[in-house]
Amino acid sequence: MDHDRTDGHATDSTGRGGSAGVPADQATVRRSNLALVLRHVSARGPCSRSAVAVATGLNKTTVTSLVSELQARGLVKEMGPQYAGSVGRPGVALGLDGSRVGALGVEVNVDYIAAIATDLAGRVLIDRRIGFDAMGSGPERSLDELARMVERTVADLHRLGVTPAGITVAVPGLIDTTTGTVVVAPNLGWRGVAVADRLSRANIAGDIPIAVANDANLAALAEYTSGVAAGTSDLVYLTGEVGVGGGVISGGRLLGGADGFAGEVGHVMIDPSGEPCRCGGTGCWETKVGLAALVRMATPDRAYGTGPQVVRDPEERLAEIEQRRAEGDPRVDAALAEVGRWLGIGAAMLVNLFNPRVIVLGGYFARLAGPLIAAAQQELARLNMSGAAERCRFAASDLGFGAASRGAAGVVVERALSDPTSISIGMSPAIGVIEGAPMAWPPHSP
Repeated sequence: MDHDRTDGHATDSTGRGGSAGVPADQATVRRSNLALVLRHVSARGPCSRSAVAVATGLNKTTVTSLVSELQARGLVKEMGPQYAGSVGRPGVALGLDGSRVGALGVEVNVDYIAAIATDLAGRVLIDRRIGFDAMGSGPERSLDELARMVERTVADLHRLGVTPAGITVAVPGLIDTTTGTVVVAPNLGWRGVAVADRLSRANIAGDIPIAVANDANLAALAEYTSGVAAGTSDLVYLTGEVGVGGGVISGGRLLGGADGFAGEVGHVMIDPSGEPCRCGGTGCWETKVGLAALVRMATPDRAYGTGPQVVRDPEERLAEIEQRRAEGDPRVDAALAEVGRWLGIGAAMLVNLFNPRVIVLGGYFARLAGPLIAAAQQELARLNMSGAAERCRFAASDLGFGAASRGAAGVVVERALSDPTSISIGMSPAIGVIEGAPMAWPPHSP
């Protein structure tokens, strides 16, 4: 009897397994075991086949067969002899390969489109961003530009000998992940935009699965796996864009909500007598702390949508603000203090709701973290009622404006690790289906 472990249950070679003895599908069993071995090699490699067998509970014959298939799929490679310090023949060390398997994350935001492509090991192969007025261009032109970015990046990957395993698109809005449709993106002015459908008609080789997800959720996943707060099981990520979104990791899982719409903290009303918001509300948090609010206060001649010298790229806007601050412009310091104050007010709300250990500040928040965090921390301490705020800290992201696209690529990697049979490099064609970016993703240990 060949006992292979899948999801904590023993399954015999005839497919009978599980605690209830219900017949199991052999393809499902093998797919689970391939993922089990691949994840172990990814997290613990280099390691020998014997070590994999001991750690996973699979027998050595089964491990040998699984490793052979993973090698054929270009996911695992032999790295030479491994000496364990004992007498006898050394084992052959296995390591994650994935150098021929790519993951593409792209993002469309108010004033730029970005793409990050990695291999399966997370090594960045391509990182690009272009300034683009998506807010003023409308969905059709924006999706055409996004498609061109995808086509160019996929072509570059193929020239590198890398086959994309999937594409995930980050959008600042509410997403129907089952259809890849943007339900509403207030800052883009989009409603009911079928992003996945449009990209499925792009000029790219192969049938590449496409998913669409909220940008802040994807950025939160990137922070959880590889950012400044990696491994922190309770954190909130805040985008620092024209709009402000939030991604919440609670108990090590992304908090999605009943419809996957959790985290839209930027559109929580924080000032009933405040300014109108693009969402149709009044006094939303992002009207106080979004990049547009900072630009309006710090550099009124460069405010969004006014004057002949409108600068579209966020990096250029920040460079202008930093230059004026260095020159001693009092409006900049006053603006940063005001934004920081409102950042702290909103953070107090997040602490009361989610009790995080870290609030990670992304986008422009990270770029101007010094003065913003000082003001926000002071306000958070003033509003602290439960004591939880004393155990919560702010941290500036080091992923820059690429956090969402990096997280998007990470979703593709995660899916490949969960289903190695979706990777067909060196194999007969296989079918891999993505139904949308997951709203509850327990990633492997960072």
